[in-house]
Amino acid sequence: MTDPSPATDVALPSGANAEASVPDWFTEARFGMFIHWGVYALAARHEWVMTREEMDTATYQRYLDHFEVDRYDPRDWARRAREAGMRYVVITAKHHDGFCLWDSDLTDWSVASTPHGRDLLGPFVEACRAEGLRIGFYYSLLDWHHPDFTVDGLHPLRNGDVEALNTGRDLTRYREYLHGQVRELLTRYAPVSYLFFDFSYSDDDHKRDVFNGKGAAEWGSEELLAMCRELQPDIIVNDRLDVPGDLVSPEQYQPLGPMTVSGRPVPWEACQTLNGSWGYDRDELHHKSPELLVRMLVDGVSNGGNLLLNVAPDGRGALPPVVRDTLAGIGDWMELHERSIRGAGPVTVAVDVLGPSDVRLTQRGDRLYLHLFAWPMRHVHLGGLGGRVAYAQLLHDGSEIRYTEADPTVRAYGSGMGGLPAGAVTFELPVLRPDVLVPVVEIFLREQG
Repeated sequence: MTDPSPATDVALPSGANAEASVPDWFTEARFGMFIHWGVYALAARHEWVMTREEMDTATYQRYLDHFEVDRYDPRDWARRAREAGMRYVVITAKHHDGFCLWDSDLTDWSVASTPHGRDLLGPFVEACRAEGLRIGFYYSLLDWHHPDFTVDGLHPLRNGDVEALNTGRDLTRYREYLHGQVRELLTRYAPVSYLFFDFSYSDDDHKRDVFNGKGAAEWGSEELLAMCRELQPDIIVNDRLDVPGDLVSPEQYQPLGPMTVSGRPVPWEACQTLNGSWGYDRDELHHKSPELLVRMLVDGVSNGGNLLLNVAPDGRGALPPVVRDTLAGIGDWMELHERSIRGAGPVTVAVDVLGPSDVRLTQRGDRLYLHLFAWPMRHVHLGGLGGRVAYAQLLHDGSEIRYTEADPTVRAYGSGMGGLPAGAVTFELPVLRPDVLVPVVEIFLREQG
């Protein structure tokens, strides 16, 4: 086998087991779009602006009052997602501020109370399905607007008289509201493929303890998850309910290797932003390049994971130019290299990367895909493939890559290569690096007798 990256072991809540599975479409897709959008886009200072600046709901109301979204075009969003190579989309139906992108029967704190005045999710769902994209909803378990959501260490009013503020608040009523809204989403927009809940914070292993933190008991997570599976039996639910979910969702970092529970691999999906903010932030300009994002996608797939890449529409509902350009750049690469990602995963054949080291391997059936993060001087050496290679080519243009199998008895002398171990295969590359974000060599394997 390859010299694997160390697995990243994760802990599940008490009583959880390591058995986890997701539908085939999820691991086939490998790449999805995350969309963070709400009235916080008008502030343009991060989606947590309400709590960062300790705004009460009366102050925050100004964003609802001016949410016109006259440039909202869900067909454009969906088309750009598909052209970028994404095959599913997760949109923030409700974020921590409690604002809903749909006309919920359970609250007026929604798009119905804005100048736009109309459901935003329905047209988006329709547009995604027209492009062949599966639908997912992000739903925040927090709600800084709801009158029964108790003030805690993340709440905008956390520095007020917390005891007085919490007098009369009843989390039981809030829990009923939460469950009722999830029921609305899963029935009104069915079928729904994915629910991304965010998040639990009653017990934080990373030493970010929050007073009055909330978890499974406060959310009624067991009952909530059962309802989700009853309404949508094939739905995927993430791991943030404080009870076992279907996958692990690392955020803003790339795992060193496959993610495991008790040493056993589990499905996972890295959630990443284009810059340093999930929501539209006008002055956050640290945007990742298309090349870096492609490398992150490749790296994840090589370790058995997906990439959920976030975009943040602006306060008028348009995707900013940098988002459009980035998606187009990724799409150009995916158009030529899709089969090294779609339906691919970690290698299952015995192969060792002898050099250079800055490569990632994925496998799809009887084909290996050698992703070259750094372009070497003419040669790539893979151990263990002796007698297994039938053909090789650069994936972007189908041009042949010649290869030789090592004879360990041949010594290196002058320009004659030698000194390679038995079973090594050397692939000869052109000196000039292909003009693609990440060059890929497609290696066709022979069947073993």
